[in-house]
Amino acid sequence: MIIPAGLISYGIVSKGSPFFKGIDEDIRNGVSRGNNPQIKLDDFSRFAGTAGVFALDAVGIPAKHNLKQRLFTAAVSNMIMTATTRIMKSTISVWRPDGSANNSFPSGHAATAFVGAELLWQEYREESIWYGIAGYAAAAGTGYLRMYNDKHWFSDIAMGAGVGILSAKIAYWLLPLVDNRLQNPKKSYVILPIYTGGQFCLNASLQF
Repeated sequence: MIIPAGLISYGIVSKGSPFFKGIDEDIRNGVSRGNNPQIKLDDFSRFAGTAGVFALDAVGIPAKHNLKQRLFTAAVSNMIMTATTRIMKSTISVWRPDGSANNSFPSGHAATAFVGAELLWQEYREESIWYGIAGYAAAAGTGYLRMYNDKHWFSDIAMGAGVGILSAKIAYWLLPLVDNRLQNPKKSYVILPIYTGGQFCLNASLQF
């Protein structure tokens, strides 16, 4: 809990502190300067960790939990993360570095990426810590690209990362409460991928 608590605390304090706002400006000047060519990889890399939770098991690297349990933790963590980031974006007015909108805080891309990184860490750290490290590296890369593309301040990334990690941890705390139902082989589930042209979604329905 130290890492997500620290990231969230940093994000909160940064919005009321001229000192941390100065850090945001300094990092932006060093990373973006507002004139970098756009790299859209962050729109896809944010899903890397969550995709890896299912892809690695599919190719024969066993996850810690079965498919239904992983669907539950992935769905719950992403629901918590999405609700939290949307509420914050709609209530805390922070302009993006490029001035395109005033919903910069926190970074939804970073939150999504760090949910996946924590899911990957929880499921595969007993197989090898390098899976989790790779997930966190991809998440950190996503955060960097959001700053490189001049879409977020560093404090937005920190807050998004904290929310993402904490959301995944909450999902795993809730897992034992529904574990017996998830492991019942007589229960059914449906996985439905949807691509809208601008966003990829994975809908999961569990019948208890």
